[in-house]
Amino acid sequence: MITVASPEAMFALGIAIARQVKAGDLILINGPLGAGKTVLAQGIGSGLGFDDITSPTFVISRVHSGVVPMIHVDAYRLLDTSNPSLYLDDLDLDTAHSVTVVEWGGAESARLNEDRLEISIDRSEEVRKVEIACIGKRWDGFVL
Repeated sequence: MITVASPEAMFALGIAIARQVKAGDLILINGPLGAGKTVLAQGIGSGLGFDDITSPTFVISRVHSGVVPMIHVDAYRLLDTSNPSLYLDDLDLDTAHSVTVVEWGGAESARLNEDRLEISIDRSEEVRKVEIACIGKRWDGFVL
């Protein structure tokens, strides 16, 4: 469990995570509205060299091209659909050649890669609590 006291610290956590990612990696970020999911994604993007990461809430996904591209997905609007997996497939994401960061990434997003980081943010207190679950061999030995 990691405690995060400010948006700046959440951003810095994202940068620290970005130092260990590579093309093909999947990162799922979950937490309630206002928890800091987008700020964490912005930090990951910054660590990959992008300074223009904004929430893709209304467009569902944004692709940021670079040496290691980043796909940033906000699956929130897909959660209310009858088949979120189908809509996720319709996005035709090139996850093999990019770092894919999915906000509100549940079971339908987890199937994009059996190796992934699942990040949960708890904002029930003043200080955020972040839990990172390393799923699959790719993340063996992951340490921040």
